[in-house]
Amino acid sequence: MPTVLTLLRIKNLALVEELEWQMGSGFIAVTGETGAGKSIVIGALQLLLGERADKSLIRTGADLCTVEAVFAGKDLQKLNPQLMEAGIEPCENELIIKRSFSATGGTRQFINASPTTLAILKDLGDELVDLHGPHDHQSLLSPERQLSLLDSFARAHEQLDEYRKHYRQLQTLLAEHAALNTAETAREQELDLLRHQITEIKSANLVIGEEEEIEKRYKLASNSKRLIELASAIANRLSESDDSVLSQLAETQRLLRELEKVDTWIAQFSSAHAASVVELSEIARALSAYAEKLDLDPEQLAALEQRVSLFETLKRKYGGSMAEVIAFGERAAERMRKIEGRDAELDRLAKEIDSVREQMNRTGEALRKLRAKAAPKLSETIRRNLRDLGFRQSEFEAKLSAVHEPRPNGFDSVELLFSPNPGEPLKPLRAIASSGEISRLMLAIKSALAAHDAIPLLVFDEIDTNVGGEIAHAVGAKMQTLGGEHQVICITHLPQVAATASSHFVVTKDVVRGRTFSNLHEVTGKARQEEIARMLGGKSESTLKLAASLLKDRT
Repeated sequence: MPTVLTLLRIKNLALVEELEWQMGSGFIAVTGETGAGKSIVIGALQLLLGERADKSLIRTGADLCTVEAVFAGKDLQKLNPQLMEAGIEPCENELIIKRSFSATGGTRQFINASPTTLAILKDLGDELVDLHGPHDHQSLLSPERQLSLLDSFARAHEQLDEYRKHYRQLQTLLAEHAALNTAETAREQELDLLRHQITEIKSANLVIGEEEEIEKRYKLASNSKRLIELASAIANRLSESDDSVLSQLAETQRLLRELEKVDTWIAQFSSAHAASVVELSEIARALSAYAEKLDLDPEQLAALEQRVSLFETLKRKYGGSMAEVIAFGERAAERMRKIEGRDAELDRLAKEIDSVREQMNRTGEALRKLRAKAAPKLSETIRRNLRDLGFRQSEFEAKLSAVHEPRPNGFDSVELLFSPNPGEPLKPLRAIASSGEISRLMLAIKSALAAHDAIPLLVFDEIDTNVGGEIAHAVGAKMQTLGGEHQVICITHLPQVAATASSHFVVTKDVVRGRTFSNLHEVTGKARQEEIARMLGGKSESTLKLAASLLKDRT
């Protein structure tokens, strides 16, 4: 089953309080009186396609606006690689897109219930919906857009992607070659600087982890005088002075032994006292050894201070840590090797440039052949569609020309030329003044691309403006034909177009208790006949008969 939009749900958007629109395949017409809110349907789709959310669109009195769409069809599975790459649950036969935004400015979007970004939403929307409004025909004036249309008709996207890959590679290589092939003076200046940097870093003989050890030793050394004084004073108090702690403890030990002779219960205290004397003696010896170890000479202190200063200088110039300084030195050495081996590197780059340019030229020529083969076919198909749309003797040509230099999109440019009347020369589309002509031309082009376009839903928002009469019949017939290839939604004011649709929905505006509400409902049978009659100018007997005739003529 081809992919179709089966449900569009809107809540608190402009005049819509709550709307649930279920639809099927084929050509769907949407009509209604001016100001009824037909454009809200387009606005909801635009939001789902990643357009900017304007909080002024939130219905007055509401805090949150939500729009939701459900697409169904087996073809949706081809989107699964794109979905999984974005961290989104894959789909089988159904895809659900939801977007909400609040009056405070917050916006959220979901695909298959997975939170996502606007960029991903927009990329996915480009695969699902092609939307054309009254002003979108301006895109036809862009040379890039015209070339893209030809590529779509030629089904040249794989060849274009391959060409672009080689083109980007070539631009990168050319930039590297140009950067290396700098002026000789600048080259020598850079070499001098690199040599100085490498020598300065290399001569420091840096080792990872050394900085912490040196700084620890320097801190101790720079405070060694005070540390020696404190350690010696403690050792002296414990054992070396005449009235030292250990001297006094010797006397208390003697007295305890005397006491023990009288009462053996005292033995436990005598043992504890002896153990304390041993521990204090160990402390005294350890502090004396510590003081001797700290007794560094001035030369050792100066050497440590110099090393610490060197570390700080190197970090200030080349990085915030020794690891970064070492890495800087390695990069500088690699850069110097490249510059010193400049000629060899230039030769290597030149060979690679020639190889990539050859691949780019080969893919570019293949792309050109595809375009050259497709351009006459596209021109003829559009001419045929234009004749169906009332341009009986018009001319159209997709004129392909070679460009002087390779471009990101290949070796070609295309100019779409149009002459609506016999005897008039072909002119670029930008010279066309009539919006009615450009609207029909847009429809002719979309019809030509329909069989080549994989986008399931085409939406036309009043592109039939400024046409009427027999031309309106032709536009309706063309929409009906498009509906055989795609799901087509057309917001129209032409009864001849609406009458050809396979299903017909009407947007109405109602006022209830002082509040305005937009609603949408399907019309069939007599209700549809009356809506067509309204579009023809009223519900008189004659317009009702004409409406019935238009509906009867549907094929």
